Amino acid sequence: MIGSFDSSHSEVRWRAIAAGLLLFLTACGGSGDPAGPPTDAPLPGDPTATTDTTPATPADPSDSSTTPVDSSGPLGSVSLLDTRSSLPGVVFATDGMENQYFNSVYTGSKRGGGLTADNVLPLLSDARARGGRVILKLCMGADSYVQNSDGTFSLTKWKALVDRFRNVNLGPYISDGTLLGHFLIDEPHRAAKWGGKIIPQATVEAMAQYSKQIWPTLNTFVHTKTAWLASTSVTYNYLDASWVQYTANKGDVTTYIGSEISSAKNKGLGLMVGMNVLNGGNGSSGIRGSSSGSYAMSASELRTYGSILLNQSYACGFFMWAHDLTYYGRSDIKSAMADLSTKAKAHVKTSCRQ
Repeated sequence: MIGSFDSSHSEVRWRAIAAGLLLFLTACGGSGDPAGPPTDAPLPGDPTATTDTTPATPADPSDSSTTPVDSSGPLGSVSLLDTRSSLPGVVFATDGMENQYFNSVYTGSKRGGGLTADNVLPLLSDARARGGRVILKLCMGADSYVQNSDGTFSLTKWKALVDRFRNVNLGPYISDGTLLGHFLIDEPHRAAKWGGKIIPQATVEAMAQYSKQIWPTLNTFVHTKTAWLASTSVTYNYLDASWVQYTANKGDVTTYIGSEISSAKNKGLGLMVGMNVLNGGNGSSGIRGSSSGSYAMSASELRTYGSILLNQSYACGFFMWAHDLTYYGRSDIKSAMADLSTKAKAHVKTSCRQ
């Protein structure tokens, strides 16, 4: 077990100390849902999910030359800085991308499917050697691994899968920023994914707490609507950040991200941003998406949406769904991605733990 139990009091004290340090340094220095769920590239040794009958946890009471910067919200525009990674800016990554595709443009990925206690350290070591940063989904890739027979969420199964890594020495990779975070679960707000019942916000926080008991300093993420996280009285002492993906059908991108940032600040959460590049386009690309009736984003869309998202100082990283060799291999897409990656490297080193 790495580290000790991370109490809510310690977490709050840490946040206060970090915020004070940032202000001191500043003074001294002067001046709709994604069209498709994330998938993970499989790794060797995909275990068979265990079974249980645990009931679901009950519910608790066109291009633009202007890229606006976030400046509103109760915490202002000042964000805590990421002091772990020596790599520039924030990660520019895509879901399911294997390490072999990391390069000067793509600097990270989210992995989960087939991940085991035996292959996770080689994966992280290789990512580090390639200058990459990784988020891990420790409960495997598909939702079925953590579902009861009726499709509802099983916290017991989730914990059992996470426990596989309890005695793995992830510490060095957490400390140097190679392991950017623990992706807890995908879209807990969508009842249709979970047997007709949402995974309550209080349960998401309990999952984050379970993770922190094992790895106190590992960032915890959930992919969901930030407004949904903010719509409850739950205080997030252990969940660090929300993870959102823009699609064209969500309306004006500036309005969209402004709302997400406001919701995150209201709950003291960090924010990982990104785009569903394969199924989230407005149709102008003419590139059919992987889901019926959907379209991939054009190069123009990538630059327009991505520039606005990456111009938000509050964003702590940029992830896309999902890696596809044909789409990513197009010359126009490669050019747009390179431009966005440059912006990610120039981004302030914002921490996902706010």
